[in-house]
Amino acid sequence: MINAEQARAAARSIADATLGGPAGPMDRLASRSHYVFVSSTLVVKIIDAGDHARLGREIALAVALPSGLAAPVLASGRHVTEAGEVRYACVARLPGNSPGMGLAGVDCRTAGRWAREAVQQLRRLHDWVPESPAATVLRERLDHGGFVGRRRLLDEIERVRHLDDGTVVPRPILDGLAEIAERAPEHADTSVPVHADCHWDNWLVHDGRVTALLDFEWARFGEPADDWMFLARFSGPHMPAVLSVISDATATPLETLRAACEVREASHVTADLRLALEQSDAHARAAAGSLVRELEELVLGRSWWRPGRPALN
Repeated sequence: MINAEQARAAARSIADATLGGPAGPMDRLASRSHYVFVSSTLVVKIIDAGDHARLGREIALAVALPSGLAAPVLASGRHVTEAGEVRYACVARLPGNSPGMGLAGVDCRTAGRWAREAVQQLRRLHDWVPESPAATVLRERLDHGGFVGRRRLLDEIERVRHLDDGTVVPRPILDGLAEIAERAPEHADTSVPVHADCHWDNWLVHDGRVTALLDFEWARFGEPADDWMFLARFSGPHMPAVLSVISDATATPLETLRAACEVREASHVTADLRLALEQSDAHARAAAGSLVRELEELVLGRSWWRPGRPALN
């Protein structure tokens, strides 16, 4: 298995070959699923050849997405290192910076403007009618943890009940989750392409405008609400304002939007909690505690139903 230094050496070799000369200094970015290195002009993602296939999905989609929505792929393939073979993607580094989870330090007026621009970009994705092979990629089954239907969510909640002895997850939280699930639609639609991970870490802002969406490895066919949940949920104190922007831009009643986002967050967090409870190491226990706090905010704090001031124009 490749380590960080071997990945850095591979990234430099790939970058130099792609540019036909020295790529210059490369910094490593934090990532939970790849080694990621950036220079002034490009980004290199690396993963062991035998690891998950989501990088291949992202490459296949990047060449087919609507123009300007994502970073262009400059090169991709396999690279041999002393520790074994890796897969890689080398993409252009677009100008701009990520606003970051929670939009820390962003004023309400700016958050509202960025939300409107992000919604416009996402609607371009939702309106896209992909042909093969992109359509085939989007139809692939993924264990994405998102909402697929009432029965699946209820089953996931019951699995958490059986895994926990009552010391980790308070019963009022599980009961509240079940109530959310009972109100959910029987089945989720799978009619439009969705990013399914469009929190604010995965956007770029340049010259004060939202310019690009990154990391399409979880993209699939789903419902627009799959993306609206991520966009609003990770807007920090601007969550009510961003919900208002989405509601206005999509002509979706605010209560309908709140309910759709609530059930999707419930699905994601419950799935993550079940995975954490299936493990017994200290990291998993810490993760479970954090996820329970998220569920407490969702279920008992009714985070999707709090009133708030609308975004400023």
